[in-house]
Amino acid sequence: MKTKIREEKMLIAGEWISGDKTFQVVNPQNNQVIANVPSASPQDMIRAIDEAEEVFQHLSSWATHERINVLNRAADYIEEHHETFSETIALEGSKTITEARGEVKRTAQTLRISAEEARRLKGETINFDQKEGSENRAGYQYRFPIGIIGAITPFNDPLNLVAHKVGPALAAGNPVIVKPASMTPLSALLLAKAFAHAGVPKGFLSVVTGSGREIGEPLVTSPKVKMISFTGGLVAGEKIAHQAGLKKISMELGSNSPVIVLNDACLSEAVTASVSGAFSAAGQNCIGVQRIFVESSVYDKFLQSFVERTKELQVGDKMSEWTDMGPMIAEKEAMRVEDWVQEAVYDGAVIEAGGRRDGAFFEPTVLSNVSHHSMVYKEEVFGPVVIIEPVKGLKEAVKYSNEVDYGLQAGIFTKNLDHAFYAIQHLHVGGVMVNDSSDYRIDEMPFGGVKGSGLGREGVRHAMMEMSDPKVVCFKLSQPWGA
Repeated sequence: MKTKIREEKMLIAGEWISGDKTFQVVNPQNNQVIANVPSASPQDMIRAIDEAEEVFQHLSSWATHERINVLNRAADYIEEHHETFSETIALEGSKTITEARGEVKRTAQTLRISAEEARRLKGETINFDQKEGSENRAGYQYRFPIGIIGAITPFNDPLNLVAHKVGPALAAGNPVIVKPASMTPLSALLLAKAFAHAGVPKGFLSVVTGSGREIGEPLVTSPKVKMISFTGGLVAGEKIAHQAGLKKISMELGSNSPVIVLNDACLSEAVTASVSGAFSAAGQNCIGVQRIFVESSVYDKFLQSFVERTKELQVGDKMSEWTDMGPMIAEKEAMRVEDWVQEAVYDGAVIEAGGRRDGAFFEPTVLSNVSHHSMVYKEEVFGPVVIIEPVKGLKEAVKYSNEVDYGLQAGIFTKNLDHAFYAIQHLHVGGVMVNDSSDYRIDEMPFGGVKGSGLGREGVRHAMMEMSDPKVVCFKLSQPWGA
């Protein structure tokens, strides 16, 4: 059955507009066109920025209770249209319908957490009399919104990662301009509809669709934009950092996540969690499991069990509830992963499972005996490929875990607290999941990495702190405070 092609508009400063040019959004599973979307011009982006600046000047004291209501009403809208959002995520991206439903549920939660944190964005009193001669001074500090937030989002979580930027920005009282990934803009546009229905002030939210080459630079370089929140690749992140100038930057730039399995671990739990962590969303997940280091005494047993579980995964139609894994986002990405796997095999790697490509589909792939110089070992594969390697013990596993230029999250499976705390202390990452894979996150926790994995932290409250600044107020009194 042929999919009806949707004709979309983008949201600029409260108005839905078509734009002079369009681009096509395709279903990567079959290359069917599913929507025509406006391709914005630099002037469209400049308009969004100018109008956001104007409305912010008039609504810089947007009442907290109004922010809370808008965020909760948007969450209500998402829940009421849950299946529409789910089908959109699955059609335009790589997620199965089951995975997409999970993302929609999380998105509503992200917005509700943002609403809760809006009432908790507080300051504190300051004891100025701690300084000799300041007994007659009293005051406090409070947090205020910094201004326009530029949000640049990726394809792999096209709804919830947008919500992770829009929710905290609005909760802190800032206007936000979203530039979604051109491969998956439909989910962001649906989120904009939810906020329009919820009554977000005109100009406080824009979703500007189109080429990053055309509209990315005006957003990143504008002095009116006070912060860039970017999720994507390291190369693009470095370019944005050079362009941005004197403004706040928050970046989540991906990873090459390790998992350590020690001989005292529950192997069945380690296998189940790590298979899911390696192959969910076709491996296109910034905290997905890429390298697994297994203590030698249990390596063979773990590898056998992992391969067996991997071969049980059902690969196929994204819209089927029986499917475990769908296609990658585009055939060219699957071809890149295929090249990386072939390079590793040329260098001596053994394909234990998978390794074959069919269009945009790439089989869940398990590699052993991989050279540490291979691309698939040292870079972020962002595809359904995992490496399993034996190690002598914990220290060697930690050493190998740290030898790449990424550090987002890691996992370790062990029943020994001393081993767990050694890993916690010595793994150079932003988060350590004990008795779980690296692929675990809740939307409230601080989320971010070190080294090439980024700058700053997401997670609603932590993003709000980045998106607001403290202002100190001090009163000089005629007599000592409290006298």
